[in-house]
Amino acid sequence: MSFLLLAVSTVPVQAKTVSELEQEKQELEKKKQDAKNRQNSEQQKLDSVTGTIGSIQDNADAAAEEVEEVDAALVETIASVEIIEEELKEKEEALQKTTADYEAAKETEQEQYDAMKLRIRFMYEKGDSTYLQLLLESQDFGDMVNKADYVEQLYSYDRKMLEEYQRVKQETEDLKNQLEDEKAELQAQQHELEEEQKSLTIMLNEKKKAYDDYEAQLAQAKREAAVYKANIKKQSDEIRQLESASSQKDSEIQAAKKAEEEARKAQEEALRRQSEESSSSYSSSSSSSGDSSGSSSSGKQYASPSSFSGSKGQQIANYACQFIGNPYVPGGTSLTDGADCSGFVWRVYKDFGYSVPRTSYSFRSYGSEVSYSDAQPGDVICYAGHVALYIGNGQIVHASTQRTGIKITNATYKEMLTIRRIV
Repeated sequence: MSFLLLAVSTVPVQAKTVSELEQEKQELEKKKQDAKNRQNSEQQKLDSVTGTIGSIQDNADAAAEEVEEVDAALVETIASVEIIEEELKEKEEALQKTTADYEAAKETEQEQYDAMKLRIRFMYEKGDSTYLQLLLESQDFGDMVNKADYVEQLYSYDRKMLEEYQRVKQETEDLKNQLEDEKAELQAQQHELEEEQKSLTIMLNEKKKAYDDYEAQLAQAKREAAVYKANIKKQSDEIRQLESASSQKDSEIQAAKKAEEEARKAQEEALRRQSEESSSSYSSSSSSSGDSSGSSSSGKQYASPSSFSGSKGQQIANYACQFIGNPYVPGGTSLTDGADCSGFVWRVYKDFGYSVPRTSYSFRSYGSEVSYSDAQPGDVICYAGHVALYIGNGQIVHASTQRTGIKITNATYKEMLTIRRIV
């Protein structure tokens, strides 16, 4: 009996039992799983805000284009106002000169008219004797004819000059009226352009405000993304530390098991020597366990891109349609686990070996533009903030919304911006 006590007393005393160490390892594994769950949650938030950033960026880009368009229109309107102001100035100067000419013509006409009246009145007051005297004083018949002709010429000259002055006055008056009409028309145009300038200025300020709002939203979304990325990195570091601690705990468990096994064997040897009739009360235990992790896939099987026939565009359309019913995930690019509209189109084309844009806005200028009447399966239809794959017969397949997921819709369900052909 004393030998048994001596043998047991020589077994090293462990600070912690295997059971305690395994409990600590389970706690480490639980912490690691919690950290992974938090990391997955942060990753989902990051994916969501990444999709939001893409949408906001598209809206911001569209608002920036609208600001440029309105600004260009405003610059053009201001230039037109300046041109009309210059034309009004020139028209006013021309009108002043024409008015002065008109007044001068009126004055000349009046003078000529007064002179003619004076001569007529003089001849009338003198009566026919004046004409007779003028003729009788003629030296010969030729002189008489010349004097009679002179009188006739004098009348004709007066009438001709009067008519000429009247014509000049009328033309000047017509020009004056024309210039006044043109001035009035320019003033009306100026008023309209100034009103348009005010309207464009208000519109430009509104567009700039909308753009600034998008920029603020974009900055906020990017800050959120940075926080999620930092959290993901922090949790990755925590997971690595926990994995290292778990691995260290495995070493401690193995060491503890080895020590316990040695102690057990020593105690068994002591008992055997004490009594050959005693059967060993200890059984050996296996220290290794198989790790079977066979996985079975019960999900839907999808055909590969090479399984489809027909034109390349038709192959793309048919390949995309087999993912109908799968979820919409903002920022996602998985055809099975979820994608947003541009991520869906991007991934379908990527599976066929094509490199296409990742955002709906970039698709608007990618490939070549075709009309809706010439659209073919596989073409990309761009809407405001959305893209889809045309599959023929007036229909599209697209990652629609989080509620409806990937589905088929009529291509004309809302206004199309452009149709792009990639293949």
